[in-house]
Amino acid sequence: MSPLSILLIGFAMSTDAFAAAIGKGAAMRRPRLPDALRAGLIFGVIEAITPLLGWLLGRATSQYVEAFDHWIAFVLLGALGVHMIVAGLRPDAEEETQDAGDNRHHRFWTLAATGLATSIDAAAVGVSLAFLDVHIGVVALVIGLCTLVMVTLGIMLGRVLGALVGKRAEIVGGVILIVIGASILYEHLHSAA
Repeated sequence: MSPLSILLIGFAMSTDAFAAAIGKGAAMRRPRLPDALRAGLIFGVIEAITPLLGWLLGRATSQYVEAFDHWIAFVLLGALGVHMIVAGLRPDAEEETQDAGDNRHHRFWTLAATGLATSIDAAAVGVSLAFLDVHIGVVALVIGLCTLVMVTLGIMLGRVLGALVGKRAEIVGGVILIVIGASILYEHLHSAA
């Protein structure tokens, strides 16, 4: 596999995370570059691990992963999207009563769950790479680095959108996650038909 092919795989695997990051950045109140890098690192690590796990599953489970990966992504992204929409509809006073430490802890798990949901397809790619002569460590590293960059950019672009739209941008982010989940489901169901 050529270096260009590996790079293209890396960017292809990071597009869902990029779109989700735009929504997350829009929902965050004034995210700074360290916040964006933190989110990028969380997404990047998860996105790098999932193809390794997929590759380890290899031939034995490829038919099972391909059979339901789109449903897992759809359910996770849909649930996170609904959660974001509900949070965006809450009154401002409710947000101010939350403890900052709990909010930071909650954001980590929300980011990690979103990162996992957008990386399900990378696990399927890892399974398919088990049948090719390719160094999976290099591919996983490239996918992780591409995701780190794309998510960091997505958060910062979402910041601009969030400043324009205001607090209700979280609703937009939730809708984006639901649309991503629905599009993943549609692509898989449409290609199977």
